[in-house]
Amino acid sequence: METNNNMTYQEAIKELESIVAEIEKEDIPVDDLLVKVKRSSELIRFCQTKLTQTEEEVEKALQGLEKSSEPS
Repeated sequence: METNNNMTYQEAIKELESIVAEIEKEDIPVDDLLVKVKRSSELIRFCQTKLTQTEEEVEKALQGLEKSSEPS
């Protein structure tokens, strides 16, 4: 199960929250638990990547603002 490139950060977080709720019920079969843990790992990686990319883009935008506001 790969994360969809069209998936948003919010969708990934929502799916993660859903998985956590299922796991917290404590009556999940072991085989299903393994699948859920693997999927959670993929979603966490996806979210980390999104956050890193966003941080980099914000930093570039701020640097661009700083350069454009410097006197010529």
